[in-house]
Amino acid sequence: DHHVNYGSGSGLQDRVAFVQSDPSQYDASIRLANLQESDTGTYQCRVKKNTVAVHEVIVTVQEKPAPPQCWFEGELAEGSSVLLRCFSR
Repeated sequence: DHHVNYGSGSGLQDRVAFVQSDPSQYDASIRLANLQESDTGTYQCRVKKNTVAVHEVIVTVQEKPAPPQCWFEGELAEGSSVLLRCFSR
């Protein structure tokens, strides 16, 4: 039907669009911009010609990792050993 059904209260209205301007030309792919964890869910493509074909895709959006915290352990001297550590939540 050349339209996207956003669902109720999804907040997708300004962030989703067809990749091609005319989805009837055999490509009804959509692009989700500025993904958020709340975009996690089941997305459905429904194509109607003479019959209806439906395909569902489950999308899981994970939180962006925090910048890593890095440090070293040991003595910074020629010939000594050091341990480099990094951690990210």
